[in-house]
Order: sequence, then structure tokens, then C-alpha cells
Amino acid sequence: MEQVRQSQVYGVRPSRTFEEAAAKFVLENQQKRSIEDDVSRLRGLIPWIGSTPIDRIHMGGLQPWISRRLADGSAIGTINHGLQIVRHILNMAAGERVDEQGLTWLLVAPKIKLLPNTDKRKPYPLSWAEQARLFGELPKHLADMALFAVNTGCRDAEICGLRWEWEVNVSELNTSVFIVPGSTVKNGDERLVVLNEVAREVVAKRRDRHPTHVFEFEGRPIGRMLSSAWRKARKRVGLERVRVHDLKHTFGRRLRAAGVSFEDRQDLLGHRSARVTTHYSAPELTRLIEAAERVIAQSPKHPEILVLRGMIQDWSRKTPAGQGVTPPPQTQVTDKIGWGTRIRT
Repeated sequence: MEQVRQSQVYGVRPSRTFEEAAAKFVLENQQKRSIEDDVSRLRGLIPWIGSTPIDRIHMGGLQPWISRRLADGSAIGTINHGLQIVRHILNMAAGERVDEQGLTWLLVAPKIKLLPNTDKRKPYPLSWAEQARLFGELPKHLADMALFAVNTGCRDAEICGLRWEWEVNVSELNTSVFIVPGSTVKNGDERLVVLNEVAREVVAKRRDRHPTHVFEFEGRPIGRMLSSAWRKARKRVGLERVRVHDLKHTFGRRLRAAGVSFEDRQDLLGHRSARVTTHYSAPELTRLIEAAERVIAQSPKHPEILVLRGMIQDWSRKTPAGQGVTPPPQTQVTDKIGWGTRIRT
């Protein structure tokens, strides 16, 4: 009652804890696609700052939680996701949360800075030789899924959840496509999955194995591609840094190397754009299929790219005059990786 009187008479904001603000956020965002991830991060934050009034939360107060997560070996990106949730909840408290007296829950939101993400891994597109080594070590069901990924650019969740009911027959072009509903796609938009020759062969091999899902293992749908079998296979071939998501990057880089336009790459990779990406005329769909065919190894149009991997070694020898640096003769400076060949120069 005293808080209500202070609010009505003097405009004093009632004290609210971070846990109250977090609960309000969760209840109002049940439709949010990533709400389960947000709840998981909040469960880790509540023991540290749950009872703290929202007007007393600042970076200094979050430092013990940050230090503990770093000590536990959490990635910087994971910690930043938690900080983003805290920042978002506090910003809403200062801007959108209004009580019965017309006062926002928080006068001014504190500045929550994200940590510099120096350990973020860069994309690693596979060469044809690396692809052959890795896929040759994978179990059959994972090899099929990986081959489908590098020929369609689908994400892990899209492949594992791919259902036969999403397949659409295009009789005019004697092929089929998949239309993945937005509930399965990361950006929430429906996604058109165009099949080139290799992807069609993979789908044909998986047909009639499971009543609902395209990819299965021992009669059950697969939850995720990143399994112990994937980790062991990449370790055996010395490609520990390769993630499942790098298969999508591989498809995108091969499209770009093949000269496919930016707009077509957006559509083939399922990136959000201003275009209605699941409505195409026959000529437009034909163009996308032809573009996807250009990343097949046997295609006469498959690209060759120059990839600089590793540092140039032993370039410190100076000229007799001491004024320049020249590479010594017969020194390896780059790997020219054609799609399927490696030529050392």
C-alpha cells in the first residue's frame, strides 16, 4: 500500500526484481521461436541476479556470472547471448513496461556491453578432396545427409526434420522440390529447397524407408547431425574444425565461385529477402535448378577457386641490397585447390 501511495502521490516507481521482469518477458513471448533457448539462459542467470532490483543491475553486477561462465569454459558467444537477454529485458522495462500509474518499470536502462568475441570460428568451406575424405568416414545415413546439405544449403534442423509431405512435384520440369514451413526455418519464412541431380539421387535412395521423414536411422527420425559419429569421423581425417553448418557455407561458396547471382544465391540458401521466395514461375525455377547443378563435381561448369590456407613460409630472406623481400625459389606459397585437385606451386 505504501508503494502504491508513493507511486500515486510522488511518482516513485515500485521496486521490481529481475526475476519479475524475466517472468513477464517469458509470459508475453510464448510465440517467440527461440523462447526455449531464452528460458534456458534465464535459468542460468536467475540464481545470480534474480533477486536484484532492476534499477540496480549493471555490468559490474553481472561480472561474477561472466567470470563463472568463463571459468566453466563457456564460449564468448554463449555468454553474449545471456547478456543480450538481460539487455533486452531491461530495455523493455524502460520503454514498454508501464504500470497502472503510467510509469515505466525502469527510468533508464543501463548499458549492457557484449564481450569481444575473439574466439568465434570462421566458416570453413570444404574442398572436394576434404569432402571425399570426410564423407567417406561417415556412417551411411550421415553421409547421405551431408551430401544433401552441400547440394542444397539446408541447415541441420531443416534436414533432420525434412518430411515427405513437404515435397511438391513439378511435372512441367520433371522434378520435385521441397517447401519447408517457416516453423522449421531459422528466419521463420517458408523455404524453397531446390534439388540438383545429386540431391535428387539422395532423396530417391531414402524414399519409402520412413513414412514421414526423408532421413532416418534404424527406423527413427534423426534429432541432429552433430553426433559422436560425426565428431569421430572428422577427427579420423584431421578435420576437427569442420562443423555441420560448414556444409551450408560450402554450398554457398561453390555457388559464388560458379558465378551464380547474389539474388539466386539468396533464394537457394534460404536467406530472407524482399522477394516471395516460394512462388516461382517455371522459367525462374529452371534458372535456380540450373544454378544448383553448377556445384556438382562432374559438371563441366564446376568452379575452381584459389584458397589461401596457412601462412606463407620463409619469406624473410632479403635481397643482397637489403631493400626488399623476395620468395626463395621452389618455396610453397599457396595451394591452388581446384574442385577435386590440389596443385602445389
